[in-house]
Amino acid sequence: MTVFDLYVGKVAAYVEGLRAKGRGIRTFQAPMSSARLSQKPPFRVGPGANPGIILRGDTSVELGNPEVGSASLFLLTDSPSTLNDGRITLIGPDIPESASASLPFGQVLMLGGAQLADKDVEALQPVQFVGDQIEGYMMRGVSRRIWSRVSTEAVARGMCFNLLGQALMAVCRSASRKLESMELIFVTSGKEDLDPLDGWSVQIQKIAREIIKENWRIKGYDIDCASNCATCKDHVVCGEIKEVLRERQMNDHTMEGVST
Repeated sequence: MTVFDLYVGKVAAYVEGLRAKGRGIRTFQAPMSSARLSQKPPFRVGPGANPGIILRGDTSVELGNPEVGSASLFLLTDSPSTLNDGRITLIGPDIPESASASLPFGQVLMLGGAQLADKDVEALQPVQFVGDQIEGYMMRGVSRRIWSRVSTEAVARGMCFNLLGQALMAVCRSASRKLESMELIFVTSGKEDLDPLDGWSVQIQKIAREIIKENWRIKGYDIDCASNCATCKDHVVCGEIKEVLRERQMNDHTMEGVST
């Protein structure tokens, strides 16, 4: 169990809650194991695929402009069966339906693998910001926000959230052999639907930061915290994270003893 599993459950309940409210929800299925695209996309995928900046004049759809809102969640679980591998869920309008629009944008990326551990957060977090790896798609990620642009040419060639999601999964797959399942959610329905994600992302960011700090402490590098533990509002969260990491370390040592 990872410290993020609670939020994996919350995300599933969040989607069902929006469904009950009558939001337009569509699901797509990438190939099982998310190892490859179901079809050759009409755009390149991989390092250097997007050669430059997408200017406003070349933009068909803007996603997550600060004026309309954005939110991003990145979650790991060591129980890959809890995710619907390859499922891409879209809540709200699709890219081809939104020419010249500026849409609120939420992205929830969940990665599962039996060998994944909390310490993998530091290495895998950057995969949610695909950089130059999807042609016609420019993403700027700052902390828990995502601001993206989709070029007019990419939309003319068939860019949609189904293919964008599959491309993002392919990029993730290339980042780690530990990944066994992936699930992805896009939200474009409205800023109010982003509020729960934004609230969770604050807590998830704190958890990830403390995991990274604790991992470095275990390695012998102490990173001081400016807060007083007795008064810090995150004291309980930090304690839970530290306990999980200590248990993981003890289990690792036990397995080493068995193997020898």
